[in-house]
Amino acid sequence: MKFSYFFLPLGMFLLSCATQVPYTNQVRDEFNLDTEEKLGKVQFFISHTIVMDEEVKNENSTTTNNGTLINSSNTKKESVIIQAGTPCVFDSYGPKGELNVRFETGEGRTLSFYADAKSVSARRYVFNVDWNQQGGPKIKYGGVTYRIDLLRGTPRNAYLKVARRKLEKVKRKDRFVRGLKV
Repeated sequence: MKFSYFFLPLGMFLLSCATQVPYTNQVRDEFNLDTEEKLGKVQFFISHTIVMDEEVKNENSTTTNNGTLINSSNTKKESVIIQAGTPCVFDSYGPKGELNVRFETGEGRTLSFYADAKSVSARRYVFNVDWNQQGGPKIKYGGVTYRIDLLRGTPRNAYLKVARRKLEKVKRKDRFVRGLKV
């Protein structure tokens, strides 16, 4: 008896959870997500980790009063890490129909995702960055240019996901038939 008290709530919880599925054109059409207002109400998630690195070097060469040469250098490193499963919201459409999503507040702190051309109906919205840039892919985020770290995280595979839950109500009515007599 105690056994069922534990597993009954656990089973109900698992059944009520939503599953995350890739956001595709098919999902967009199924739920009529054709306006910015409707997309603004959808909770998106990122599928894979994206790591963006910024490195700023300042080098200075000076001489002292007694003629000693001094080379000084300062390096500032910053990484922005967006982990897999991080929630984000729709911000705006890009010039070519891509989705700009926001993971945090701030001017220009959006990432762009476009519909992958591999399949027409089930196009996933994948991370929009030029992977063939010399020196590695770079992206502007919050007014700062970051280099996408290809060794930490899996940015090439990153796409948008949405939580989807299927609700099914069944109304049942039993009616007993008594039969007919002559």
